[in-house]
Amino acid sequence: MGKGSEMYNELTRQDIQKMEEEIEYRKLVVRKNALEDVKEARAQGDLSENFEYYAAKKFKNQNESRIRYLEKMIKTAVVVSDESAEDEVGMNNTVEVFFEEDGITERYKLVTTVRGNSLEGLISTESPLGKALLGHKVGDRVFVEINAGNGYYVVIKTIENTVDDGSDKIRSF
Repeated sequence: MGKGSEMYNELTRQDIQKMEEEIEYRKLVVRKNALEDVKEARAQGDLSENFEYYAAKKFKNQNESRIRYLEKMIKTAVVVSDESAEDEVGMNNTVEVFFEEDGITERYKLVTTVRGNSLEGLISTESPLGKALLGHKVGDRVFVEINAGNGYYVVIKTIENTVDDGSDKIRSF
């Protein structure tokens, strides 16, 4: 990520489509319900002790800020392809990686930053490991640089051409 105005996000067309669907849902459904809740709570009279009013207001504001966040992500997006050569690691591929130092094998699916969730085995193509794996083939020994010359080696065991079936959620920040 760059500084200031250079900040952009790498997104696939499907990321953008998913975000646009969420924006539409939040504008048409959630926004309407949130406004109703605020109106209803306000009608209950004394606002100084009206917990429902503050909760409804807070929810309404959270919804609006999520809409703004998604719109900004789309506006600053650089569309990246999720196509890759059959035998090379690319976006949305599931890769089995052997960590030499630890002697363990892990499975990861490479995704864009907005879907990254290492706890669910989804790693961003902008993370050190994701970046290092891109474009490599089965059997390749790859150096994953963490910072200036420091890092570790992994060996690519398998590459599965998994597709974006829409199940990897867009992260909420």
